[in-house]
Amino acid sequence: MIDRRRRRCEWPGDDPLMVRYHDEEWGVPVHDDHRLFEKVCLEGFQAGLSWLTILRKRENFREAFAGFDFERVAEYESSDVLQLLNNAGIVRHRAKIESTINNAARARELAAEFGSLDAYFWQFVPPAEERPEQFDYATMINMSKTPTSIRLSKDLKKRGWTFIGPTTAYAFMQAMGLVNDHLEGCFCRPPRPDRAAESES
Repeated sequence: MIDRRRRRCEWPGDDPLMVRYHDEEWGVPVHDDHRLFEKVCLEGFQAGLSWLTILRKRENFREAFAGFDFERVAEYESSDVLQLLNNAGIVRHRAKIESTINNAARARELAAEFGSLDAYFWQFVPPAEERPEQFDYATMINMSKTPTSIRLSKDLKKRGWTFIGPTTAYAFMQAMGLVNDHLEGCFCRPPRPDRAAESES
């Protein structure tokens, strides 16, 4: 049941699945490599679709892609692609499926180079000067990408990743907690440092 006493961002609407995702996951820092890889892939699958569509299919995606264990997905072959194209529980888009398999191989390379995907992605926390002091709905609408998400997208593309433009990269950063873009007044948004200091005095 949705707790309507809590103030939250507007984008989850009234769908219980979206509200739970907003309240419990979106913007919470993630350091697990499989969850980081999962989100990159699902953001790619979302292109042209709503996040609710993907969220409703997420458990099917996890089953189809071995829990987003990139070591295993990197070994998928053409027969696996055909099987996935016949899986009605996921988004059956050949280019996106093949991109996920390609990106799994690239994720394996990143983990080998940096020690983990966590170590790689968390280099891209944006500097303070890139973040607006006030974060309202108009600010969020106008921030579909940032200099840091552009930099992340370019670096991943240079390394052979696909379906990872700067807007997708920024959505990933928001979801995985590299930035906290909950709106002012949302119970999930941390207090500004100046207000935190006031409350302690």
